[in-house]
This record gives sequence, structure tokens and C-alpha cells, in this order.
Amino acid sequence: MPTVLITGATSGLGRYVAFELARSGFVVLAHGRDPGRTERLVAELRTEGEAHGFVADLASLAQVRELGSRVAAAHPRLDVLINNAGVGFGAPGTDREESVDGHELRLAVNYLAPVALTRVLLPVLRASAPSRIVNVGSAGQQPLDFDDFGTARKYDGVTAYCRSKLALAAHTFALAEELAGTGVSVNVLHPATFIDTAMVREAGVEPLSTISDGAAGVLALATTESGQAGTGQYFDGTSPARAHAEAYDRDMWKRLETATDRLLGT
Repeated sequence: MPTVLITGATSGLGRYVAFELARSGFVVLAHGRDPGRTERLVAELRTEGEAHGFVADLASLAQVRELGSRVAAAHPRLDVLINNAGVGFGAPGTDREESVDGHELRLAVNYLAPVALTRVLLPVLRASAPSRIVNVGSAGQQPLDFDDFGTARKYDGVTAYCRSKLALAAHTFALAEELAGTGVSVNVLHPATFIDTAMVREAGVEPLSTISDGAAGVLALATTESGQAGTGQYFDGTSPARAHAEAYDRDMWKRLETATDRLLGT
């Protein structure tokens, strides 16, 4: 049976995708931040198929790396990695928040965590090829400011979020070139606009899409030929689309890699 790791699986989009994949015959490795919620999710998933829980706070790089190491040790075959967990805009007027490591929280969870986790799991993904990485991004993207990479000046949660999602898209495209010929595909998608999740409601935004709407694109990239045959692509739901123009700038990729390595301590 194919194996999938889904981050942020205890609620919203991640939870929906976890159940759909369990019903489809996947071994589901469900990540959550809260031990109790993760345990309850796994118990429910096991009524549909095989499932295992992994607990980690993605706002801590040490825990992200430990998560990757635990998954790799327990499951030497990994067919799909879905980097789904994320932090939204925050409630209106929310002050700047920092991760355990002192990085701006949205940058840390939405970008640094999936990069760090993917790096730890790449040897397993390569050994399991053909395999795939699905990065859950957003159409909300704004150009990066490398002089203020952590959005410390005139902080705004929407700006921080949109910069983190631009960084994730650019990372996806650069990684796809790095992995060319390995059998590991990597794509990024905007699942749907303002999905009916706690993240969206917290921001005071009226939901426009259902969780089912958002799951369609994630499931397509995780299970269909489009997610394996193509790589380095951006999707709006199930349709190929274009990310922000800056995400394709190779000179920016180099600056992003340098800034990322500095924050990751690599």
C-alpha cells in the first residue's frame, strides 16, 4: 500500500484529505501539534484503513527535523509528502508573533517548516521513487523583501502570510529543477479561495469555498498522473495556473536559498 505523510491533519483540509486517502488504500501518517487530537484522529482513521500519528510543533525547527527523522525510521517507504500545515493571517490587529526559534511565525510554519521537513525526508522520497511532494500554497502571494525577510517593519499578518506563500512557491520551482530525473515530483497549489476553515474564520473572512472544494486539487496531485508526470508546476485547484511572476525568478531563488539556509542554520 502507498504511504502518505500529511502535516496539519487534525483539522480542516488536512483532515479531509487524510480520510479520503485512507479510504483509497493509503497508509496515512497523520501529523498534528496536539497529542490528544492526533490520537483521536488516528483512531478514527483506523476505521477506514491503516494510520499512524506523529506529533510535532512546526514552529520549532528541532521538532520539525525530529518529525522527519521519526517518519523516516518508522516508514522507509514514503510515496507522498503533503506539506499542508499552515498559519493564516491571524485575527485582525494581531501583533507580530515569533516561532520557538525567533522567526516570524508565518514564515516559520508556512515556509521554513516544509523546507526543513522535506530536506530530512528527501532520501526516503528518492528511495521510494516514483514519489511526490505536494505543497499547499495560496494565490495570496507578495514579493519578498530580503532587507526585512521576517516582516519586522510595519508588521501586517496578511503581508507576512503572502510573503511566506511566495517563498513556498519559489522553493517548489527551484526544488523541482534540483530533483529533475530522480522520479520525485514537487508541485504547489492554491487549493481554493477562503476555504471554510478555522484559519479563515479567525481572520474574520467570510468563507467562499468548502473543504471539499479545496481537497480536490490536493488529492489530484497526490494520486493522479498529473501529480507525477508534471513537476515544478503551480495549480489553482485542479487547473494549471501561474504563480506570482517573482516566484519564477532564478536570481531570486539564489537569494532565497541563502536567506533560508541562514535561518535554518545550514
